[in-house]
Amino acid sequence: MPTQPEKHSIQAWALINRKYLGKGVRVKRFRKPTRCQIRNRVLLAILMTRDIKLSKLAEDLSVSSRSVSAWVYEGRIPSKKNMDSVCQYLGYPRHILFNEELLEKSPIICQPAHSKFMRRTITRSPISNHILTGLCMVHDLSVSDVSKWINVHPGTFRKWLHQGTLPSKTFQEKAEDFFRIPMSILFADCMIQETNDDLSHA
Repeated sequence: MPTQPEKHSIQAWALINRKYLGKGVRVKRFRKPTRCQIRNRVLLAILMTRDIKLSKLAEDLSVSSRSVSAWVYEGRIPSKKNMDSVCQYLGYPRHILFNEELLEKSPIICQPAHSKFMRRTITRSPISNHILTGLCMVHDLSVSDVSKWINVHPGTFRKWLHQGTLPSKTFQEKAEDFFRIPMSILFADCMIQETNDDLSHA
């Protein structure tokens, strides 16, 4: 008489289910925004180079994470109280962090080819131009590619990022045309540094 197959224990069936049926479909908790959904590129650029998460900014300013997300992704303008707080926290004036004319423009740039930002750009040497460096991070662009597209030597471009060198008006205009952001904002870090240097030597 044939013997009955041994019954699996509950634990054995659990192992079989996990092996053959899988562990279910994992759904990401947060949807990663595309670059076209980032309305305030300048604010995000500064936060990225300083490694400040949106949740950290919200916590330090005692505002909701939803409000901070709206500033970055929807281009919302903070209340006067929050505006003063974020400007003081990051050390930039309102017309840099929340330029209303810029927020109304499309954040899409004319990128000739695929590119990828290299983390070593910010880990090997200190950053002086946080806005320009951060924009390369926001758009995921390598220093070499941007240099080629605006027709400047990569070493010169790196000086803009790491040494805060203010380029000639011609190259400022080229960078402005590429990133679609006014040169007064792109090179605000350089101008602020020059002003501070002048005051220290006065």
